[in-house]
Amino acid sequence: MLDKLRAVENRYEELCARSEQPEFYNDPKKAAAQLREKNDLEPIVESFRAYNRSQQEMADAQELMGDPEMKELCQETFASAKADCERLYRELQLLLLPKDPNDEKSVIVEIRGGVGGEESALFAHSLFRMYSMYAAQKGWKIELLNCNETELGGVKEADFIVDGRGAYSRLKYESGVHRVQRVPETESGGRVHTSTATVAVLPEMEEVDVTINPDDIEMQVYRASGAGGQHVNKTSSAVRLIHKPSGIVVACQEERSQQQNREKCMRMLASKLYEMEQERISSEVTGMRRSQVGTGMRNERIRTYNFPQGRVTDHRVNLTLYKIDSVMNGALDEIIDALATADQAEKLKNAQS
Repeated sequence: MLDKLRAVENRYEELCARSEQPEFYNDPKKAAAQLREKNDLEPIVESFRAYNRSQQEMADAQELMGDPEMKELCQETFASAKADCERLYRELQLLLLPKDPNDEKSVIVEIRGGVGGEESALFAHSLFRMYSMYAAQKGWKIELLNCNETELGGVKEADFIVDGRGAYSRLKYESGVHRVQRVPETESGGRVHTSTATVAVLPEMEEVDVTINPDDIEMQVYRASGAGGQHVNKTSSAVRLIHKPSGIVVACQEERSQQQNREKCMRMLASKLYEMEQERISSEVTGMRRSQVGTGMRNERIRTYNFPQGRVTDHRVNLTLYKIDSVMNGALDEIIDALATADQAEKLKNAQS
């Protein structure tokens, strides 16, 4: 590991020297890529240099321990430096883990009502609200792509973009089946019902990231429905794209123009095709997708929201919080932090095996 860290430090110093040259910005695209690389390496180098300083403090303290007057002070210095070394070594192990190349991307989130009829649609709406509030706390922007509402205020399906740097690094852990246990508004007897909704989180891909043959796409247009102004009943602005080789269908009706809806559909399609290819590659290597905590499969129950008991339980890390109101209002960081930590621990274990 130390050899790898020295190589990282040398590369960082090389990039620092390059960035100080007058001709560095002659190629803006190349300069931007190298600055990103430099910024990514900086925390590793800082921790490595702090580790080396602690190692030197240990050596200096040990050398002076032979002096009776300095022994007690040196022992304290040695113990403190040793603790720092151990902490920094663990930190460096995590920093050297391969990063998900999509972590900095925005995401496309798809929510679908599952088992439970109207109650599942109402729960799907609650999840959409929860993610919208979480995004607002992070300063991310929500762009609604497609929403199929029910008469009672639920949603059968909702597709939306969460636009913000690092959105995928946080929200990727939300893919799976979410289960709710509560008394539905339509229940007169006060009985607790169990319903589900599925969530899929895809890194947003541009068309340039994925090769799409225009001949493989069938485009359909139709009149938008629901909220959006008078235009929704007068023009066929909504767009549905069918990718014939894969059978993937995407739709968008939230924009006023057909062209805008088609552009968003193409971004959704690119993201779905990217995910399909990643799952194919992953399944060939491991036999099962394990890119997220748990298997990451959409049919895996990942979390239960129990309203009568006021608790939320994430089954992948056995975490239970008795603060369901806060969670439903977007306070997801405590759960996501636990999932990210477990993910790092699993990757570190695999790297060491």
